[in-house]
Amino acid sequence: MKLSFIYILTNTHRTTLYIGVTANLINRITDHQNGIGSVFTKKYNIKDLLYFEEFSDINQAIAREKQLKNWKREWKINLIKQKNPTLVTLTL
Repeated sequence: MKLSFIYILTNTHRTTLYIGVTANLINRITDHQNGIGSVFTKKYNIKDLLYFEEFSDINQAIAREKQLKNWKREWKINLIKQKNPTLVTLTL
């Protein structure tokens, strides 16, 4: 069974959110922090991990990513604050 993840990143000022899906969370976050792989995250300096969820099926992760991308910003912030109330940058 291969795990998959959805994750939410932000910039230093917490003004922009980015939602992604990956099979290797550590490598993907490292890529974002090094400006590799996403033009959007590089453009807006989005490097801070705020939230992630783990799935046993990539299709579930993709469906969750699509769901979250359709949410209002307020809903996303409330979701993040359930696990990360102070919006600190998570380390893996």
